[in-house]
Amino acid sequence: MRVLLLSKAFVVGAYQRKLEALAACPGLELTAVTPPSWRDQRGLLTLERAYTSGYRLVVTPVRFNGRFHLHYYPRLAAVLAEARPDLVHVDEEPYNFATWHAQRLARRAGAKTVFFSWQNLRRAYPWPFSAFEREVLRHADAGIAGNQDAVAVWRAKGYTGLLSVIPQVGVDPDLFAPDPAPAARDVFTIGFAGRFVPEKGVDLLLRAAAQLPGEARVRVLGAGPELPRLARLAADLGLAACVSFAQVSSLDMPAQLAALDCLVLPSRTRPNWKEQFGRVLIEAMACGVPVIGSTCGEIPHVIGAAGLIFAEDDAAALAAHLRALQADPARRAALGAAGRARVLAHYTQAQVARATAALYRQVLTAPGLPA
Repeated sequence: MRVLLLSKAFVVGAYQRKLEALAACPGLELTAVTPPSWRDQRGLLTLERAYTSGYRLVVTPVRFNGRFHLHYYPRLAAVLAEARPDLVHVDEEPYNFATWHAQRLARRAGAKTVFFSWQNLRRAYPWPFSAFEREVLRHADAGIAGNQDAVAVWRAKGYTGLLSVIPQVGVDPDLFAPDPAPAARDVFTIGFAGRFVPEKGVDLLLRAAAQLPGEARVRVLGAGPELPRLARLAADLGLAACVSFAQVSSLDMPAQLAALDCLVLPSRTRPNWKEQFGRVLIEAMACGVPVIGSTCGEIPHVIGAAGLIFAEDDAAALAAHLRALQADPARRAALGAAGRARVLAHYTQAQVARATAALYRQVLTAPGLPA
């Protein structure tokens, strides 16, 4: 089967491991389409060519770069004519113009279509996005949901087609792995990785860290508009000397995570957002790093019994978990091992690829699907 997978996510080099794993599935010929760059709250992310074996990578311009709902690929028709796919997988939400545009071109080319969604809140969108959503749901041959809540959203909106829960990307357990020769650390090191925005709760982590006894270090990895405010908060809490902020590439992330004693994802729900997955959790778990997460969205389902959970916005509860790990290296080691075992059982790139390829086969062989 010939598959064309369209996604801006694959400007990130580490995510391209999924493409190699997908291309390795028997009988699958893969063309991946991605833009040369993508702009988000972290700035301009330029394509990292890291893992490109076994499939064809087509880099094509995107119009309205950085506009999540409005962007699209103006040269996609030519790419489809050359690739002649049996199935087009659009790694975008059903209400985005990019999804509607790609699905329309794919149907004209006689290809089946699959959409992807993280959307875990039921929302009504204004025109034209509501119209894009209706058309995509009407004609899609299948959908992939990144979390359980997304399934409920699309069923409630009337989508009755094939719908599978599969993470957008998994983890390469050889790339994200425990440090085989960890350096001795005499200071408890806590990490966060992600966007510096209020809903990610970095301020909560800083307030919890200020409650720890003795010496601790906080490594805050990422970028975003909250950086100046967070730096001021660290200084106000007396943490300026032990908190560092850094932006690192996806290819450097395994080493950064493996150097932590624990990772915290302290996300908080907002009226228009809750945590859709928390990919950094499975990356840290794969590195054998114990994780602590809030009750926001999908976080508890991702962590399972392999980490610690605290109620959203409860800095005291987070501080209690941090103190417990700070004082107990054996417990850190046990949770780290449990986390890696959970990733190996559920979240590797190979497992995500196999599940995705199985859905493709189901779409291409099932009778009576939407035309």
